[in-house]
Amino acid sequence: MILRLLYRVEVQGSVPAMPERAIIIANHQSFLDAFLIGCFVDVDATWVVHRWAWDNRFFRLFLRHAPIVVIDSASPMSMKTLVEAIESGKRVAVFPEGRITVTGSLMKVYEGAAFLAARAGAAILPVVIEGATNSWFSRMQAPWPSRMFPKMRLTILPLARIEMPAAPRARDRRRLAAEELRRVMQDAQVAARPRTTLYEEFLNAVDLHGRGRPVMSGMDYAEQTYGNVIKASMALGRLVGKLTAEGEYVGVLMPNVPATSSLVLGMLATRRVPAMLNYTSGSAGLQAACELARVKTVITSRAFIEKAKLGDVVARISGPKLIYLEDLRPMFGLADKLWLILRAMPFPRSVMVASKPDDPAVVLFTSGSEGKPKGVVLSHANLLANYHQGRAIIEFSVRDKFFCALPLFHSFGLMGGIFLPLLSGAKVILYPSPLHYRVIPEMVYDRDCTILFGTPTFLANYAKAAHAYDFYSLRVVVSGAEKLNDETRRLWTDKFGIRIMEGYGATECAPIISLNTPLAWRAGTVGEIAPGLEWRLLPVAGIEGGGELHVKGPNVMLGYLLHDQPGVIRPPESQFGAGWYATGDVVEIDRRFIAIKGRIKRFAKVAGEMVSLEVVEKVAQLASPGRAHAATAVPDGRRGEAIILFTEDRLLSRELLAAAARDEGLPDFAVARRVQTIEKIPLLGNGKCDYVRLREMGLEFASHA
Repeated sequence: MILRLLYRVEVQGSVPAMPERAIIIANHQSFLDAFLIGCFVDVDATWVVHRWAWDNRFFRLFLRHAPIVVIDSASPMSMKTLVEAIESGKRVAVFPEGRITVTGSLMKVYEGAAFLAARAGAAILPVVIEGATNSWFSRMQAPWPSRMFPKMRLTILPLARIEMPAAPRARDRRRLAAEELRRVMQDAQVAARPRTTLYEEFLNAVDLHGRGRPVMSGMDYAEQTYGNVIKASMALGRLVGKLTAEGEYVGVLMPNVPATSSLVLGMLATRRVPAMLNYTSGSAGLQAACELARVKTVITSRAFIEKAKLGDVVARISGPKLIYLEDLRPMFGLADKLWLILRAMPFPRSVMVASKPDDPAVVLFTSGSEGKPKGVVLSHANLLANYHQGRAIIEFSVRDKFFCALPLFHSFGLMGGIFLPLLSGAKVILYPSPLHYRVIPEMVYDRDCTILFGTPTFLANYAKAAHAYDFYSLRVVVSGAEKLNDETRRLWTDKFGIRIMEGYGATECAPIISLNTPLAWRAGTVGEIAPGLEWRLLPVAGIEGGGELHVKGPNVMLGYLLHDQPGVIRPPESQFGAGWYATGDVVEIDRRFIAIKGRIKRFAKVAGEMVSLEVVEKVAQLASPGRAHAATAVPDGRRGEAIILFTEDRLLSRELLAAAARDEGLPDFAVARRVQTIEKIPLLGNGKCDYVRLREMGLEFASHA
């Protein structure tokens, strides 16, 4: 009763029918955790207590009133005692992390609890504790928000089990069991996420961290607080609401600046759907995107159009009406100002237009790197699920400062530039272009940034231009959107002492599918599949090992907008049924770690052999490190297809490629049949190679050969 009164404890889920052998596990947020579980999880359990806690007089005062088993991690007999206790029918409660979190996220999971569950064949009852890190009984330090009586929530999840892993040595079996238990706890973290909308979650973050907390800035040093963001988002949302209808797809043609974030949040608050337009795609790409989503209105900035020299591009767009932010200011009259000051600012929840978690939140457009662009419709639930998946696998908090130069029209940039920092209380610096290779390292240094997102192409150029001390403050560097080559990885390790966290994702998955993290790392892979995601592999003819990756989960999109039915959402579906998304990537998976072999569309059939174009590019990188190379396949009457390698290295030849392939032990068909030197490999706005343009160049080259 006291806990309910002081901490407004909310319990979600219920205790299922418990077998005799069972273990209760929970994340460890504060000294109150045992009391919370003891009071609100209706299971008679024996508590596992470490010797140091029992030796503490203060803790012993409380522990002597509960059934406990005292263990000593240095004594092998402790595990035997626990196994005997479970086999005798006792249910055991334990915190697998072994210590109260000091990061706010899940910490290292010890082997004991995992091996105990696997050894005794016990069922696992996961419990997720939330809110206790904000109490005075946690071990979190300022600037982490602390309250005398924060609201707390317990989520009780369905039973899980861990099988004893197959490994020759007991030490390996314990380690693998601990990895399985960590995954169970991460899955539980994602399953316990709140079912709400993006703007509601944003307001929850504001309530927790306070309106005075600085959270965002641009190229200048003017910091925007949560209060500033609420004010700007509410004002912009009201203005856009005067020009558009609820549920309408509204084009956003804006750079990476705080005003864009506020505009997106304001549209979410008023139930308008931002269609994030790629300003690097040219007039044809913008026109196609607007037609896909039936965009009637595009919000942009006159200053941006002039500075980016997009006047001729937008002039060729027909259909949508262009609205400039500069022209909206006179529309915000006295009544609007009174509404903002007297109602929207003090009570933002009261003026939000009601949305549902499964309503469309944003529309992003695929780059068209492998065909005609498509509109990807992501719901509030999709984006929030991916946010919580990210938080379950990697720690970031109010102590962090994100640097985001990736465009907000790209899923990687949208998640890393708006939702991850603003929903977690971290700060973010938005920079308008990722191509300023000399400026960005200096800004990261000057702003003491701790987290950087980038594609391998961008990260390689930052590293080459940067001083060895520019990235001293970075603790997390995440690479995605394309394969990270070994040279870039080594450069960051040798020059800055930073290990790049390589990940893998797709716009259709909001975008994180997998990520290497300090908790789970394996070289040669793109990390573990994110918690909460199901996966299956579809065999691909001609390719041995692995298969095409199909995924299903809470972060998988609502569906596509396609040219044959503009404005109509077509839900994802694959050979495995409705809700499954076919990634088009051929992968191998070992204990949930993904190793990418290549895209199906990036394999060529040469004389009956399936050849990965990525392997061809790898050979070129070995023969000519530090230069850009890209391969494409064109029809060939004799061999089915022929591979053309485009390179920026004028000295690269087939002889050098063949030598590099031999040294690496690769077959002859991994060597491109033709080598063509060009001034610059064509790139898309997000840093990926433009393979559509490359194939056109390949066909043109082949026709003249």
